[in-house]
Amino acid sequence: MKARSAVFYTVMRLLAFLVPFGILMLFPVFQELYWLAALFAALIGLSLSLLFLRRPLDEVSSGLAERRERTRRARTDEDAEDAAADADDDR
Repeated sequence: MKARSAVFYTVMRLLAFLVPFGILMLFPVFQELYWLAALFAALIGLSLSLLFLRRPLDEVSSGLAERRERTRRARTDEDAEDAAADADDDR
């Protein structure tokens, strides 16, 4: 996983929430009901991220899956080496 794609995705998700939240807070109704503005901003941010951030999400997800697979393979190799060493010790 490239750190750049993870940072880009995180920053864009934050902006997708903070920009609508800032705009909604300009309305007098939402200044008193800030929790409602936060709720609407979260829904808007989720919608924007589903529409426009699919590719960065795929890059981050595939990078995490590759990292997990490498870790799993390394553990499997270590287990195989340990089993072989134990078999040699038993002889």
